[in-house]
Amino acid sequence: MSIEPEVITRIEGGVGRITLNRPWAIHALNRAMCETMIEALLAWRDDAAVTSVLIDHAGERGFCAGGDIRMIADSGAGDASEAKAFFRTEYQLNHLMFEYPKPITAIVDGIVMGGGVGISEPADVRIATERTTYAMPETGIGLFPDVGGGWFLPRLPGQTGVWLALTGARLKAQATIELGIHTHYVPAEQIEALKAELVAGGAPVEVAEKYAFAIPPALKDIREAIDRLFAFDTVEEIFAALEAEGSDWALKQLETLKTKSPQSLKVSLRQIRIGATLSSFADNMAMEYALGGRVVQTHDFQEGVRAVIVDKDNAPNWSPADLSGVSEATLDALFAPLPAGEAWSPL
Repeated sequence: MSIEPEVITRIEGGVGRITLNRPWAIHALNRAMCETMIEALLAWRDDAAVTSVLIDHAGERGFCAGGDIRMIADSGAGDASEAKAFFRTEYQLNHLMFEYPKPITAIVDGIVMGGGVGISEPADVRIATERTTYAMPETGIGLFPDVGGGWFLPRLPGQTGVWLALTGARLKAQATIELGIHTHYVPAEQIEALKAELVAGGAPVEVAEKYAFAIPPALKDIREAIDRLFAFDTVEEIFAALEAEGSDWALKQLETLKTKSPQSLKVSLRQIRIGATLSSFADNMAMEYALGGRVVQTHDFQEGVRAVIVDKDNAPNWSPADLSGVSEATLDALFAPLPAGEAWSPL
């Protein structure tokens, strides 16, 4: 029997098409998948026959649930060399898409989390449907919102990126469109027609606008509270502000935050505050690469993966168990730049 490739790449009309094809794993990315996408994008970049790129997925369950977390954890339990090789390649793909000279359309129909955000957020046209569920849930497994989260999240309106990063909140299309995470809302039943029009030579933005519907915002009642309560530069101050606020919503956010890795919360907040100051996406990816190679070797990442993905008891024993145990010195060591020979660089 022939084994289907995990990523299908081909040219149709003037469109370079990338279809994620690992549906049993909700298209969780591994290094080979990233390499296949890089190879196609590099080939199409200078091919005059290709005018735009379309990235979508096979099956019904979702666009991409993230990276291959079990592999990353297994590698992090050792010398992390395989995890680092994956991150290096994945981040080169993210950067290649971010800087790509031809328009990219990503159709995020269904689940889009972690690594899936990394290969859709750099696209020019980002189409959500009624089935879209977006999240950056990394603080719940001892990680941080990588794949460019340090760049994209602080550039969302107000402090919504900090709220998303720390709580791992799951958003439907009404909220992702409101925040600009996705650019157009198109009902799932219209997606095939939209793709056909793109392949027939339609301009990506014009085609998206033809099929797009206006939908009401979902977060307007809490935007003011998010911007006020998540504006601090320490996680302790955010916790104190939520507690002092005392509303049902604020206390629910606090309850959620208390289930997350204290180390991850502090790492993620620092990542976003630094990311906001950087002038290039490449600088952000270099920061995330140095950070990622270290974080996957920490207790909290190993324990988070055990609790959420392996044993599924959802009862991680974080260490340190509270915020006060995560020192500035620990954070400084995790964020230290890598020596020149080991540092990440774009393709």
